[in-house]
Amino acid sequence: METQSIAKNLVYQRKLKGYTQEELSEKTQVTIRTIQRIEKGEVTPHLQTVKLLAAALDIEVNELLILENPKEETIQKKWLILLHGTPILGFIIPLANILFPLFIWIHKREDNELYNRHGIKIINFQITMSILYILSLIALLIVEKWGFFFFISVIPFSTICMLFNIIRVVNSQKCYYPLSFPFLNSIKKAESKKMIVVLLISLMCFASCTKARAQNIVRLDGTEIAKDSLTIQINRLIKNANIPGIAVTIFNNNEVAYKKVLGYKDYEKKLLLNGVTNIYGGSFSKAVFGVLVMKLVEDGIIDLDTALESYLPKKIYEYKPLTRWHDDFSALKNDSLYHKITARMCLTHTTGFANSRWMESDHQLRVNLEPGTRYSYSGEGFIYLQVVLEKIMGKNLEELAQEIIFKPLNMDHSSYQWSPSFEDNFAYGHTITGERFKKDIDNEPRGGSTLETTPEDYSKFLKAVLQNKIITQNSWNELFKPQFRIRSIKQFGPLALKDSTQNDAIELSYGLGWGVLKTPYGFGAFKECHGNGFQHYSIIFPEAQKGIMIMTNSDNGESIFKELLEISIADTYTPWYWENYIPYNNK
Repeated sequence: METQSIAKNLVYQRKLKGYTQEELSEKTQVTIRTIQRIEKGEVTPHLQTVKLLAAALDIEVNELLILENPKEETIQKKWLILLHGTPILGFIIPLANILFPLFIWIHKREDNELYNRHGIKIINFQITMSILYILSLIALLIVEKWGFFFFISVIPFSTICMLFNIIRVVNSQKCYYPLSFPFLNSIKKAESKKMIVVLLISLMCFASCTKARAQNIVRLDGTEIAKDSLTIQINRLIKNANIPGIAVTIFNNNEVAYKKVLGYKDYEKKLLLNGVTNIYGGSFSKAVFGVLVMKLVEDGIIDLDTALESYLPKKIYEYKPLTRWHDDFSALKNDSLYHKITARMCLTHTTGFANSRWMESDHQLRVNLEPGTRYSYSGEGFIYLQVVLEKIMGKNLEELAQEIIFKPLNMDHSSYQWSPSFEDNFAYGHTITGERFKKDIDNEPRGGSTLETTPEDYSKFLKAVLQNKIITQNSWNELFKPQFRIRSIKQFGPLALKDSTQNDAIELSYGLGWGVLKTPYGFGAFKECHGNGFQHYSIIFPEAQKGIMIMTNSDNGESIFKELLEISIADTYTPWYWENYIPYNNK
């Protein structure tokens, strides 16, 4: 006979019949003292005594000797499974991994010592894992390489432990949680109540702080700004600078942390702008095109440093134009320099072409500078590279962009050409006085300038860039590597031909389709747009896992960029003077 088994069964059966120890003693002629010692497990009763107790309780002898209450066993397993299983909800509901088992433990800990022991172990483990998760987030930001491994190991480790213990408790009613700090222990009832109160208050404070932090944007320098406060500041800026509409997306930890669209797509009719409103992307096109080209480089279609002319069976100027003007290179027939141009030169704005052939006095395309010797912003360089790629691939730019960029990223409202589907929701560009520009809908696809997109779609693109999607890590490294140092005083105009040291601190350079600069928080990669009625800017900091996108439908847009960048993400590194982003209150 097993003493503990008899003790437990006797207590259960006696209470089930509603007898006290005295009443059972009277019915059996077994002394109260003997019954007490049997129930405490201090003695193993004789078989005759067991028979007397069974007869008095009107049960079979075996029900005292070997049978443990099956209902009680089921209840134990049910509550144990709930105790060990509910923390999984913490992946969906913040702090549920602690609160759910805590409430079950409070409710059941006095019913059975097993619940008490398991509950303490579970709660201690979950609190420890929550603290480790917070520490891993901090390590991810401040500890290179190992911080990432620490971060990605916490959740898998806790998940494995939870699943292991769910299986173990079903089979053996035992559990083991390693690395647990004993926040709760086997303490007296009074002390236990105090500990529970302290724990609940702590969790509420933590939840409050977590919620408050979730409402904040963490800037480059570690300071924070509340999302509501930023929205107020943006409203102030667009009102003061007379900007009809704006879309702002901010990234923290490579995810969208803030997304706001304010104002009008048509100021005259007071039609509101929204996240899926079509906005002319202008030179944002070049950032997308740079990624597209790097994908083709990966695939061995083209080499960055091979002269583009060598890929074609005949001279570029010998091809009959298929578009209204942009693939007409007949003016290069007598040019002695264009044959030196490579894909790298096109993407770094060092081809020597003007920004547009229409800026030449005779509207004829020519190479004005020795290719590869000076940064000189040129949309024509992107067109030249695009046309060569189209002839190599047998596909036009729009087909390539949809296949490589837009469809994989679910950028369903983006295109290098106007689509009738945009007509129901598009933004007009506005002059500095708020008048509408006529919407240009007859652009043919050009890699440097004709992108039509939406705030949501371009945010998807920037998020993919931050998360190293589309192309390999080696390709991203090449794309963002400083390819050519920039020393000009300004990007455009007469001062673009004069040099200074004003941007040496940030080592202003150009990558492949993106500008790059150096900061204490890692490099920044930027791209801007300056078109009639549309002025945009984006900059990402891949090493800091932060970034911002600003899109406006106004010629006043650039006048708030400097202040908005400083307020929102503490970006004081963007070369605003070089970009000619003169603040509205300084003009």
